[in-house]
Amino acid sequence: MLTLGGISRIVTPGKKSSTCGGLACDDADMTQIIKGGNLPVSGEPMRVAVVRRAAGPGVPEIDPAALLLDDSGKVRGRSDLVFYNQRAHATSAVELLGNARSEDGRMADWLEIDPGRVEPEVERIVIAASSEGATFGEIPGLYLEAVSTATGERMVVYSVDDDDATTETAYVLGEFYRRDGGWKFRAVGQGYDSGLPGLAEDYGFAVEDEAEAEAQEADAGPPPAPALPEAPPPAPPLPAAAAPAGAVTAPAAAVPAEAGAEAAAAAPAVPAGIPVSKSGAPLLGTITRRINSLPTDFGPDFPVFTQEGRGEDIVRVEAATAAGFAVVDLVRLGEGHVEVAALNHRNREKSPSALRGWAEDFTGRGIVDHDGNGPLRLRVKARGEWKITVSPVSVLRDASERVEGVGSDVLAYSGPAVDLAVRYRNSKDDAWFELESLRRSASRRTLHSGDRWPGRSTVALTRGARLLIVSYDSAWSLTPREVTPHPNRREGEIPPFWRRLR
Repeated sequence: MLTLGGISRIVTPGKKSSTCGGLACDDADMTQIIKGGNLPVSGEPMRVAVVRRAAGPGVPEIDPAALLLDDSGKVRGRSDLVFYNQRAHATSAVELLGNARSEDGRMADWLEIDPGRVEPEVERIVIAASSEGATFGEIPGLYLEAVSTATGERMVVYSVDDDDATTETAYVLGEFYRRDGGWKFRAVGQGYDSGLPGLAEDYGFAVEDEAEAEAQEADAGPPPAPALPEAPPPAPPLPAAAAPAGAVTAPAAAVPAEAGAEAAAAAPAVPAGIPVSKSGAPLLGTITRRINSLPTDFGPDFPVFTQEGRGEDIVRVEAATAAGFAVVDLVRLGEGHVEVAALNHRNREKSPSALRGWAEDFTGRGIVDHDGNGPLRLRVKARGEWKITVSPVSVLRDASERVEGVGSDVLAYSGPAVDLAVRYRNSKDDAWFELESLRRSASRRTLHSGDRWPGRSTVALTRGARLLIVSYDSAWSLTPREVTPHPNRREGEIPPFWRRLR
């Protein structure tokens, strides 16, 4: 019996052990395969190591995981995910053992798999790893090794090419699968930018029962593009001209008290936060329809502004003079780079830009933070004809319920703490999705970014008001889900189910 780092391995007398300090040696008789390759393995119990050749200060930690899949390639339920918070399958077919370090600095995280205990319904066992707060590009010399539990002999070794691991936060190294009454191993080498939650969701895992919603989302075509903001309602009529001095006016007819009460009851209420005159009527040109619950300090209300142009130009929005956020919509015909940026009082562009893109016939929505130093001025850089619309934040859609869109957009959220399910799909290989959060008097915070298709993730939103900024060229959706309040919950934090318990 050989004990290494708290992990016992049995070595048959007279047989050569292929271990060096709890890790496999680099002897010449090992069986190596490359990405995409496969190899038969015996049906005897085995131990599988996810190994980092260099471990120590500055090298991120990793967590191994296994998913047991049926013939549809999906997990059957929560118990089919073995990871740091659920360290063994109910059948004991798969179990996390712990880790061990060799004298030369390598670190191995071990799993044990007993094919004889695997249920007949399970067709594949996926071996993966994740790294919290780091990427696999920061983990050099990653490889997987499977050895016989009884003899210590190697069954398979797969080394991840350094070029295959860059920005990923979770990684599928390989899978054991049934074939002709036996088992084989396939080297997969596929990374995920959405961490272990996104990887697990790709195999059908869900903390909640989302099967019906996912099916509807998959069957539905791309959602319609978000509508541009409506034009402001017509201004109330101007008051009657004052009578000339000395003129005699007819006395107004008396209004019965009952009629006055009925008229007051019938008058529409002015939404909170809308400037009003002394008579209580909205001021001329103000927006009287607010479709979200953002506090008024996020941005003033002003008449919707529209201007058309061609090529590069500077747009001056005279109505937007007070400090606060303003919404910018742009429609550009043609192709090429397009960008809209706010200018400061020195005619320098502010960062980040309100909008930026390269799509043909570009349509998108962005946000600017006006400093209130004079009218808002925007520089439009574009080829071809364009139309720009500037609106108050009161026109933003509310993300307290499911929201769908196509292209760049800005949403409002001011509700309780929620888990936000993020979904996006595209038709371009180089499309990049980014979701940011922006509070008043705070910098932007990236909640999720990635280029996988289709992309899936779940991020946390804390309680309070914020803007949600979507940067993308294709279809996406955001779905908030209620959570149990947590006093230490942080913006962008992984949901409670995935929070490490050990």
